[in-house]
Amino acid sequence: MNIFMLLIGFPGVGKLAIAKELSSLFTAKIVDNHWFNNPILRLLDDDGTSPLPAGIWEYTGRVRQAVLDAIVAYSAPSTNFIFTHAGIEGDQRSMRTFQKIAAAAQQRQSLLVPIRLLCDEDELARRISTPARRIHLKSIDVEASRERSRRASVLDPQHQNTLVLDVTCASPGESAAAIRNHVLNAASSRNVATISAAGGEREQ
Repeated sequence: MNIFMLLIGFPGVGKLAIAKELSSLFTAKIVDNHWFNNPILRLLDDDGTSPLPAGIWEYTGRVRQAVLDAIVAYSAPSTNFIFTHAGIEGDQRSMRTFQKIAAAAQQRQSLLVPIRLLCDEDELARRISTPARRIHLKSIDVEASRERSRRASVLDPQHQNTLVLDVTCASPGESAAAIRNHVLNAASSRNVATISAAGGEREQ
């Protein structure tokens, strides 16, 4: 189907859990943001709560770009991808990450569907405190999570295909089903637009 699904949400919201459920509905490859981060973060003495060096994201960005370049160059044209992104509204680095993923989608002529995953502050704090998150070098800082929920919002890429989904009370499977319906509607709309455009050209 050639779709780029981009799950955007704060740490702990369940991006990867939803992505795994979604991948079975679309036969899609998951490209988790920690694929980019962890090769670099494993080089640090990170405890999951202390601030990371400010310049570290420049290095993870290079890894991300290499992965995106490889997708554009070598992945089959019909392959679907699910990306995860902990994007924050008003943060330039978050927007640059979105723009790079969007650029790769454009190069492949893929349908880009951003999904903003929202979650209640208390539930998000509960999820982020799960000790198992440290296995994957994920943040477990509850206070930082609460502060983020109060002072920031999930990145809004202002894209026409964006879905806003509150996952506070939803299971990963339920969230994936809702996303699937939205993606299919977006794909259907694009196909109709393509057919209309082709028809218009023939009439000329």
